Amino acid sequence: MLDITLVVSVLTPGLSIKIKSAVLKIRRVRKTAIAKINSMLKVNNETITDVSSKNLYPHAKSNVARLTIAQALAGANSTVIYATGAIIGNMLAPSHALATFPISVFVVGMAASSLPAGAIVQRWGRRAVFMIGAGCGVLSGLLAAWAVKLSSFYLFCVATFFGGVYAAVVLSFRFAAADCVPDEQRSRALSFVMAGGVFAGIIGPQLVIWTMSLWAPYPFAATFIAQAVVGVFSALLLQGVRLPRSPIKKGLSEGRSIALILRQPRFITAVICAVVSYLLMNFLMTAAPFAMQMCGLSQVSSNLGIQWHVIAMYAPGFFTGTLIARFGAQRVVTVGLILITLSAITGLLGVDVGHFWLTLILLGIGWNFGFVGASAVVLECHQPEESIRVQSLNDFIVFGTMVFGSFLSGSLLATFGWETVLWFSFIPLIAAAITLVLAARYSYLDTRAT
Repeated sequence: MLDITLVVSVLTPGLSIKIKSAVLKIRRVRKTAIAKINSMLKVNNETITDVSSKNLYPHAKSNVARLTIAQALAGANSTVIYATGAIIGNMLAPSHALATFPISVFVVGMAASSLPAGAIVQRWGRRAVFMIGAGCGVLSGLLAAWAVKLSSFYLFCVATFFGGVYAAVVLSFRFAAADCVPDEQRSRALSFVMAGGVFAGIIGPQLVIWTMSLWAPYPFAATFIAQAVVGVFSALLLQGVRLPRSPIKKGLSEGRSIALILRQPRFITAVICAVVSYLLMNFLMTAAPFAMQMCGLSQVSSNLGIQWHVIAMYAPGFFTGTLIARFGAQRVVTVGLILITLSAITGLLGVDVGHFWLTLILLGIGWNFGFVGASAVVLECHQPEESIRVQSLNDFIVFGTMVFGSFLSGSLLATFGWETVLWFSFIPLIAAAITLVLAARYSYLDTRAT
């Protein structure tokens, strides 16, 4: 394992002491997270594993807890890049139109790694992918710090690409958690792991605030080194995850064809709603920090806006699974899309700190309901032997579409401004609304036919 302290000492001796102080704070947050996650894993006075399932899922509670905490630590990688990427891009890019390009490259990394990650899972298991992802996270932080020191825009883009690979692996934690528990608890385990992002929403922005000026005259360089340290902690935690062996070892390459799976109306609806939820979250979140800077708001206000946004993204995860079990995934997704619509409307009403923050908070909650609800539907669209292929394909489609939105967001913001970015967000929302109406009609007709 790479010794981050040694790297820091070589880069600048005075910075090492300050980074160690930040690391101690991160450790305290981690200990608090562990205690809270253990208490939250109680659902209706029963733990995530009941007596009848202990033989099949002996490490369910430990696995879900570890994956939830790892989501918190590893999720800070994405938060740091979203909070700083456009600002550093604006500092280093040859043109202001390329300010959000590093975040677009981050999304490219997510899309490019989804299918290869699925192939590695089939060949060597999920833990191998977890370790590769964590390694990319550490590399991303170190390369980004070096890029800032060298004032290299293109090296910074390489760093964000590896950060995107890490982010894609982190998002697979939700499906890994679903594999750790009995079928009736899968949506709850999935939403619990996503809820770990609440702590990512605290760790990431606080890393930026604590460290952004530590290594003068290189803004945010220390932040990325601290990000690499957090990646090391996440890797150590993931080493203890013990996933159940698949009962159908030979079936990983069997099952229905992808073409047949893609023709399922429920799968189509789930993918479209997941695409719209994640596309718009990334579309607006990419532009917001730079838009706040363009409107004369402070870097601290921008960091805190991202913090509240990420908390809003993941905090509902503590009860989204229960809402899905009670009201159904499709209704939860619908509420999520309505909240994203309200987010865009709020942004159009003003450009002060309050409007930006409320826009980002509503966007975060809407993303959680839309994306987690759609992910729960995906779990119902495949057999056990098809799971890795279907989940990887779903993530590839979602992240691949995000690439388009991320590139478009930066160019629209630089050319036409924040208001135009917000107006554009209504186009995919209308497409998702039409899809949900058609899905409801198909479900109604199918029910009548039976």
